[in-house]
Amino acid sequence: MMSAAAQEQQLTTMLAGIGIVLLAGLVLGRFARRLRQPLVIGEITAGIMLGPSVLGHLPGDLPNVIFPADVRPLLSAVSQVGLVLFMFIVGWEFEKRLVRPHASLAAGVSLGSIVLAFGLGVALATVLHPRHSTVAGHHVSFIAFATFMGTAMSVTAFPVLARILNDNKLMETRVGTIALASAAIDDVLAWCMLAYVSALVSADGDYAKLIRIGVLSLGYVALMLGVVRPFLARVIWRWAAVERWSALLVLLCAGAFLSAWLTSWIGIHAIFGAFLFGFVMPREPTRVLGQHLRKPIDNMSLVLLPVFFIVTGLGVDLGALSGQDCLALALIIAVACVGKLLGAIVPARMAGLPWREAKDLGLLMNTRGLTELVILNAAVSLGVLDGRMFTMLVIMALVTTAMAGPLLSRPRTKPDSEESVADLSRPRT
Repeated sequence: MMSAAAQEQQLTTMLAGIGIVLLAGLVLGRFARRLRQPLVIGEITAGIMLGPSVLGHLPGDLPNVIFPADVRPLLSAVSQVGLVLFMFIVGWEFEKRLVRPHASLAAGVSLGSIVLAFGLGVALATVLHPRHSTVAGHHVSFIAFATFMGTAMSVTAFPVLARILNDNKLMETRVGTIALASAAIDDVLAWCMLAYVSALVSADGDYAKLIRIGVLSLGYVALMLGVVRPFLARVIWRWAAVERWSALLVLLCAGAFLSAWLTSWIGIHAIFGAFLFGFVMPREPTRVLGQHLRKPIDNMSLVLLPVFFIVTGLGVDLGALSGQDCLALALIIAVACVGKLLGAIVPARMAGLPWREAKDLGLLMNTRGLTELVILNAAVSLGVLDGRMFTMLVIMALVTTAMAGPLLSRPRTKPDSEESVADLSRPRT
């Protein structure tokens, strides 16, 4: 039993660690912005630098001094709070209006990039699985590993993509609207694939358990769409009319946490529950809800989410990669780029888009950013990835995200419509 003094020491050490994380993320985030990179690039880099890859090479074993082993579970818990709120916002920000203007082309680009990237990811798994089939003494089945690799290759980070579009003044161009619509579809499909991988791993070869998880998942989705969505619409309409914003804020946060718990209990990852709770949220009145509800929750996740990056960074150890691992990393990056670039460029060209716009669309769909980190951490918690594979995939996410901005063409096209796409999507990290 830990003494009160030891508990107090553990808590204060955690608070100091959070303070260091926030400052490091702020400094490197601003540096990333100067390099015309998304804020998330700097924050992820800060997490890696505070881990064994950089700080761990200095005298004194600094990562374990600043983030002791007994404090890391607390940091992980704080990061999960920020992650659940972030996933709730991601689900809430999904707008059907983003998809409508270019629905058929967006669907073609999204499905093309997912199918090719997923297929190449599964093919890549046949090469990588033999050296990464055991995690913490447990065997990882090829099906689980290959399905996850396909999912990891298929991801496009909608929030980061929106930020890149905004920074490069592409938000209101044709390629910008198509990219946003495609990424929105891609995000939903990615979370569904992750839910399937979670169920597959949780079942552990027990098909009866897998069927049970599938049935409960369908019941959960039906509950959210048929009961929770109309309930939220009524409550928000009534409480907003009398400006009970504080009560609504508490209700939404509680709903996101309970929905995350429910999906975890079912056997799929908690982030899926937070995402779907946000997905069923009412969008109207957009401006009022954004000001009084979405913005405060978004701000909370902005403060807590950098802790997620340090938890991720502590698991990244570049020094543990061998020469063979470096070759595998190069192969992973190549497969990731080919899958998303060709998967997006080919359907865009077939639909009549000029080469320049098709190329930009491929680069944008290749950004993985924070969404990829969420999926990678989910895979680690499920016991699908070992430390070396986790490190390689984090580096792949950084490279594919960082390459988009410098390689994008300068905008020359006029806005597609008079309605600004910026009003339909609120980009963040």
